[in-house]
Parts: sequence; structure tokens; C-alpha cells
Amino acid sequence: MYIAMNRFRIAPGREEDFLDVWRNRDSHLNEVPGFKQFQMLQGDKQEDHTVFISHSVWESEDAFRAWTQSEAFRKAHAGAKSPEGIYLGPPKFEGFEVVL
Repeated sequence: MYIAMNRFRIAPGREEDFLDVWRNRDSHLNEVPGFKQFQMLQGDKQEDHTVFISHSVWESEDAFRAWTQSEAFRKAHAGAKSPEGIYLGPPKFEGFEVVL
């Protein structure tokens, strides 16, 4: 299995705005071969930001990489513009192969 995560730094007071973007988007993930599961994780609120992590589980890294090249990926990210001031920089991607 493969776990793909994006770490987002969100401006204080904008946490619900961020979550609304994710609640209302159509990810098209259920159409994708190899997709297993998705969660959005929220960390503790810090003085200058709150960390959120999108966490998706895939059958393999190949399945995840195929999704990033797919029509479903393009549809999920089309018009995905968020209101100004939510993000404190771009997300940081981390990918992990499950070894145990």
C-alpha cells in the first residue's frame, strides 16, 4: 500500500473556510482504480496557523501516480480556487510506502 499526504498551513480563523472547500468539492476518487480511503486530519491550533493533512490510502504508488495523470484528477482540481487568505503557502506533499 501507499499513503499520500499533503500538509496545509491554514491562517488562524480560516479553518472552517478551508474545511468547507474540501466538504464541497467532488474529488472523483471513488472512480479511480487503486484508491482505498481518504481522511482530512486537523492538528492543534498554533498561534500563527493550523495544520491540516489530507491523507489518502492507495493500493500502490503506481495507482496513486496514475490518478495524478487521470481525467478524474483534472476534474477534481478544475476550478479548485479557494478564497484569498486561507493558505499560508503551498501544500507540502509526502508519500510513503507501507512496509509493515
